[in-house]
Amino acid sequence: RERKEQTGLASAAIELEDGTMAAVVTARPFHQSYPGRVHGGVITALLDETIGRAVNILEPEAWGVTAELKTRYKKPVPYGVPLIVTGRLTANNRRMFTGTGEIILPSGEIAATAEGTYVKMKLSNISDFNASGDDWRVYPSADDPEYIDVPE
Repeated sequence: RERKEQTGLASAAIELEDGTMAAVVTARPFHQSYPGRVHGGVITALLDETIGRAVNILEPEAWGVTAELKTRYKKPVPYGVPLIVTGRLTANNRRMFTGTGEIILPSGEIAATAEGTYVKMKLSNISDFNASGDDWRVYPSADDPEYIDVPE
């Protein structure tokens, strides 16, 4: 269980013992679609970020660019509560990888799942910034978990 990096939605991602990438995220009211519910686009973005970062467990220098992502919404996702977001690789080759992920509610129920295909690219081909600089920095918070216990 090691902190890897900050995802694009300001959540510290942690590598779990089984090779899963996980994050705890608490959506806010400005992430809502219908009253009290997180927007489906935010749900998809959380899954995309976490699955896409799972490749860093095996290949710390690899960067994934989403080629395809399929999201299934199973239960409403409330804001204001901690959500566990997971991602793991299901296949990996020299150029691409695929993965799956879930958003897990505090009750342990799975609210959404996703499957994605990603192309590996060099950071210099994706964006013009320094990954070790302030643009891509983990900002520790007192709320950051030391570990994440993902329900079975």
